[in-house]
Amino acid sequence: MIGADAIRGHIDLILLSVLETRPSYAYELSRTITDGSRGEYLIKQTTLYTAVKRLQSQGLLDSYEDVSTSGKPRTYYKLTAAGLEQLDVKRAEWRSTRALVDHFTEGKDAT
Repeated sequence: MIGADAIRGHIDLILLSVLETRPSYAYELSRTITDGSRGEYLIKQTTLYTAVKRLQSQGLLDSYEDVSTSGKPRTYYKLTAAGLEQLDVKRAEWRSTRALVDHFTEGKDAT
């Protein structure tokens, strides 16, 4: 199981990446993250909602009301153009972070 501390600085990257493919509502985002991690990471609802609201206030996400396939009304979130640009920035930052950590923990070249 991956702890929240290990993921904390990367929640925005994860959410932006998930929303790159299609709009989604909070419960679906949570399931996508849990399923995508093969159950290794369970995002807390407070963490999810806090991140979504922060990304929205930064203009990286937009929201709209719609009805889910189950017939329930939902608030869907989608990337804005600025969100897509930020996703590229976050991916580059992740590659640099991963290379640095690999350098120290695995003895790999940090390039």
